[in-house]
Amino acid sequence: MRNVFRNLKLPKISLEADDLRALAKRWRERRRWLAQHSAVAISRSGAYLRLMRLHRPIGIWLLLWPTLWATWIAAQGRPSGELLFIFVVGTVVMRSAGCIINDFADRKIDRHVARTRERPLATGEVPLVGAFVVFIALMTLGLLLVLLLNPLTQALAIVGALLTLAYPFAKRFVSAPQFVLGIAFAWGVPMAFAAELGEVPRLGWLLFIVTMVWVVIYDTEYAMTDRPDDLKLGVKSTAILFGDMDRAFIGGLQLMLLLGLFLVGHSADRGSWYVAGLGAAAAFMLYQQHLIRDREPRRCFEAFQNNAWFGVAVFAGLVLDYVLVP
Repeated sequence: MRNVFRNLKLPKISLEADDLRALAKRWRERRRWLAQHSAVAISRSGAYLRLMRLHRPIGIWLLLWPTLWATWIAAQGRPSGELLFIFVVGTVVMRSAGCIINDFADRKIDRHVARTRERPLATGEVPLVGAFVVFIALMTLGLLLVLLLNPLTQALAIVGALLTLAYPFAKRFVSAPQFVLGIAFAWGVPMAFAAELGEVPRLGWLLFIVTMVWVVIYDTEYAMTDRPDDLKLGVKSTAILFGDMDRAFIGGLQLMLLLGLFLVGHSADRGSWYVAGLGAAAAFMLYQQHLIRDREPRRCFEAFQNNAWFGVAVFAGLVLDYVLVP
């Protein structure tokens, strides 16, 4: 065996200084190429995340809270884990898809609005083809989730998808597009009842209408931040429609919302803990009126964001009432 290895002739490898320099140069070039393309990939992935507004989850919370209210009421405080998973993931997916189609419709308008001019479609950071591919992927994922539910919920989901597509274009033709958004954002309520009960009772439709009112409230506050730009561009909104009466209209709608939620709780046989949750929610409403008192855009946006805590208050009261009241 030793003779075999002794007689085995291996090729001689000799590296001159020039060869080493060439290898080092190629390695630097490949490392530079990898770093550049990695940076581009990270930048583009970040742009797509911003396109879906995942860096600003406020829209997810506002869409999710009414769905959770409905799920808890329909299941009498004992929702199934499977349905919760489907609706939570579905909310994130459909909100992301809605942001893409909204930015597609508004890409030329967004360039002229201070708050939105840096959105990826407005700047061209994300190509239209790329946005369309992501939108189709999200809608496909939403479809797969819906296929896990009963036929009535599937039918309602189709309507919800059409509403998602319709809203971004409504602001061109409807003086109060917030009502269209209200229908779209409240559509998770009848879907939750249908998924849990196989039908949508009167209580489900009552909560649907109440949620619509809430959406009009917070989206009017949101529209107040862009009112000067929207007036120049001819974009319609309830902030423009209500004019100087915007705060009064919002206050009236807030009272309607609280009364509607009280009726929902009464119809669902909820008690003192639920009412306490409504009391906390009312305090957040008063704070929102304080924020919008001077119609300063930044404060109006804070009032819009504060609605996430309104949703938390109602949900917390609902859950506590089911847990602590036998």
